[in-house]
Amino acid sequence: MRTIIDIPEDLVARLDALRRQTQLSRAEIIRRALRWYLEHTKVQAIEEDEAFGLWRERNIDALAYEDGLREEWDRF
Repeated sequence: MRTIIDIPEDLVARLDALRRQTQLSRAEIIRRALRWYLEHTKVQAIEEDEAFGLWRERNIDALAYEDGLREEWDRF
């Protein structure tokens, strides 16, 4: 999968220094860093059957709620 991300210039400089030192590509360093991060970060996985009906007791119109969240995006 390909993706585009914005990386602050100070981190790019550090990434390039590491790239020169290790002789690895930027992409490989980022893949390794992401793999390490995901292996060392506890993420609580929610199975589909656990998530189904999660909001059933809330008396909220889902589309209206989603529209409200999206309105926040326009503020910035």
